[in-house]
Amino acid sequence: MCGLAGLALRAGATPDAAVLERLARALAHRGPDGAGHHVAGAGALAHTRLSIIDLATGDQPLFAGGAALVANGEVYNYRELRAEHALACATGSDCEPPLHLYRRDGLPFVDALRGMYAIAIQDRAQRRTVLARDPFGIKPLYLCEVEGGLAFASEAQALVAAGLVAPRIRPEARDELLQMQFTTGAETIFQGIRRLLPGESLVIADGKVTERRRRPALPAGGPEPVGEEEAIRRLDAALEESVGLHQRADVPYGLFLSGGTDSAAVLAMMARLNEAPVTAFTAHFDVKAAADEREAARRVARAAGARHLEVEVTERMVLDHLPAIVSCMDDPAADYAIIPTWFLARRAREEVKVVLSGEGGDELLGGYGRYRAAMRPWWLWGRAMRARGAFDRLDVLREEPRSWRDGIAAAETEVAQGGRTRLQAAQALDVADWLPNDLLLKLDRCLMAHGVEGRTPFLDPGMAAACFRLPDALKVRRGAGKWVLREWLRRTLPASDPFRPKQGFTVPVGAWIAAHAERLGPLVARQESVRALCRPGKVEALFKAAAGKREGAAAWHLLFWALWHRRHVEGARAEGDVFSYLG
Repeated sequence: MCGLAGLALRAGATPDAAVLERLARALAHRGPDGAGHHVAGAGALAHTRLSIIDLATGDQPLFAGGAALVANGEVYNYRELRAEHALACATGSDCEPPLHLYRRDGLPFVDALRGMYAIAIQDRAQRRTVLARDPFGIKPLYLCEVEGGLAFASEAQALVAAGLVAPRIRPEARDELLQMQFTTGAETIFQGIRRLLPGESLVIADGKVTERRRRPALPAGGPEPVGEEEAIRRLDAALEESVGLHQRADVPYGLFLSGGTDSAAVLAMMARLNEAPVTAFTAHFDVKAAADEREAARRVARAAGARHLEVEVTERMVLDHLPAIVSCMDDPAADYAIIPTWFLARRAREEVKVVLSGEGGDELLGGYGRYRAAMRPWWLWGRAMRARGAFDRLDVLREEPRSWRDGIAAAETEVAQGGRTRLQAAQALDVADWLPNDLLLKLDRCLMAHGVEGRTPFLDPGMAAACFRLPDALKVRRGAGKWVLREWLRRTLPASDPFRPKQGFTVPVGAWIAAHAERLGPLVARQESVRALCRPGKVEALFKAAAGKREGAAAWHLLFWALWHRRHVEGARAEGDVFSYLG
């Protein structure tokens, strides 16, 4: 993982070296191990490096002929690409094969890549810049218009910090964030900054986008007629290949282990493929009522022979560090899982430089309860996903948001095509927006804040090909999701108890907020960013009621919004605890 940025301007324009320096400085936390840049004509590239593969010769930019490349992420099948295509590479970097493939194939070069990546190529011979993002959107890339062309960077905040865009809020995205905890589509919460979409590649020539292309994350078509044993065999082969690829690194790696089936499956496969014990990290909380997955994680770790490290997240730790945690979410996602993820990354950095995790298992194999509701017709109490917003019927906001679901509704129409079942459409909907703009965004920012690389073996083209088109009955059976994965785990790692009811991962933010409501509620209510949205007296009352599930979620969204706005719009440095920061 690294940071990249650049400028692609009209012919005859000269990139400003000071702007390039500000972009690189704003991304320094993503690449503490080195930096590089390249300027040629009207184009410029900057790179900050986190060294994972080819520590000696893998510095970027990388060059071949008249082209230069910078990348963020990993191309896991780089060895196979070299051998299959007889590529003459000058380094051992996993990112050099894509450069040679681009020179040979042009924009379709991405079709051969397996990995997580955001790539920028400056092609001096053809006087153009090419940008590309992996199909699942694991690695981020942002664009904005500037005088004379376009600028791009791994984080939206870098474009703001470089003075290229003012931090003005799009109300539509703000409403999405408050109601759903994430935002959708290409447009970000900042006016003038857009995301490169997952799987999107584009060409910039003479300062303008001249060509676009999209590589899908999921295979087309409805379910295939596959039996149970064949499905389990497919899953085993695909998971073994994917985990093997995701373990490629020249630095130590470990695993984020919850008590759930996804991370247990990754650990089971890592134990099969590694001779030495895997280092696994599990978070837990100091609130008795909070879901505690330690015992399940311990049982799985013992059975797999893992070295198990537990990270306690206390109320005091959260109060002290929450401004810094929210600060790293420049593209905001108010997912309370940012809290344990940030602390896990901080602890993991002491032991490893790469961690694998189970993100994507639910989406590929039908794990969420909302999928089962979406499978039913409305007359059997079926319902659309995310039909209710966090603030619905709480009488807190001055005006009820009316268009907050427009982005999700548009995506629903797009994914429900090509013979997909209701279940497949629900899965595809989450892959389109929830994954890249919440779960993967959280993983990227919280780990990058500590110089740790996160890898997601479920989110791999081979895994998608093996799992997404399985029959619905092999995903959802007897009211439980991920049946085929559970059955595989029952045979492979029975200590994981895979058929126990799904507990779900919860963070006790409601309890923490309620415990400090008398002090925290008025502080949040006084923020101009909150006052402009909420009715007088309602925020304080909401915080006092935060022990309730719905009230706690809404209070957390408002606290996140207040902290995020203070940092990314008002420009306050993320220093001090939550009370001093808001005070």
